[in-house]
Amino acid sequence: MDRFAVIADVHGNRWALEAVLEDIARRGIRDIVNAGDHLFGPLDPAGTADLLISLNLPSVAGNQDRELIDGSPAEPGSTRESNRLALSENHLEWLRALPARLELPDRILMFHGTPERDDTYLLESVRSDGRVVQASADEIAGRAGAMSHTLLLCGHTHIPRSLKLINTQIVNPGSVGLQAYSDDQPAPHVMETRSPQARYAVLARLEATWSVELSAIDYDVEAAARMAERNLRQDWAWRLRTGRAIRPNR
Repeated sequence: MDRFAVIADVHGNRWALEAVLEDIARRGIRDIVNAGDHLFGPLDPAGTADLLISLNLPSVAGNQDRELIDGSPAEPGSTRESNRLALSENHLEWLRALPARLELPDRILMFHGTPERDDTYLLESVRSDGRVVQASADEIAGRAGAMSHTLLLCGHTHIPRSLKLINTQIVNPGSVGLQAYSDDQPAPHVMETRSPQARYAVLARLEATWSVELSAIDYDVEAAARMAERNLRQDWAWRLRTGRAIRPNR
C-alpha cells in the first residue's frame, strides 16, 4: 500500500460515493480503505450497501453502523427505523461482520473514532461552550493510546484533518456523504466544512513518512438533497446543499 485512498462517513449518500470512486479510479488508485459510518441517513442506504459490498474494501464499523444493528428500539418514523426497514438481512450481516478496528499492512491502524471508542473524537475537542477546537497533543495521545503505528486512520468528525504526532501520522479524510451535522454530546456543538463537496484522502509513502492529500470533489448534491426532502429530512437537505449545520433564522 504505497499509494491508496481513504474514505469515511458515507452515510448512505450513494451519489457522493459514486463520484468519489470515479475520481479515485481516474487517478489510477487501486487500493481504498473505509473508516466507517456507511449507511445511516435519509438517503439510499440499500443502494450504498450494495455498492460497498461489491467493492469488498477493508472497512471498520462506525458508531451509527453499530446503532443500526444493536437491537435497540427505533422511534417510529425515525431515520433509524426507515434504514432498518430498507436494509436486507444480507446488508445487516455485512454490517455485523465489520470490525471496530483493523490492522493494515506496514503498521497502519484504522478505526472510526478512537482505537477504543467509535463515538469519540480523536483530533477535535468540544469545549463546554460548544466551541470545537483542534485537540492538543496531550489530548490526542491520551485518546490514541500507545502509538506504535506509523499511521492512524479515523473518521467520525466529518472534518478533514492531517497531523503528525511524534512519529505517527494521523489522518481523518473527512466525510464522503455529509459535510455538516449537529450533536449534543459532550456539549451542544456543530461540525461543518461549509462546502457541499464530497471529501476523501489520498496517501502516498515517502520513504519513512506519508504524504497526505485531502481531496474535495463535486457530485450531484441536488439528487441527494431531494432524496432527503422526500424522506422528510429538510435538515439533511440543507446540510447537503450548503455544508453548514444550522439553517439561519429568517
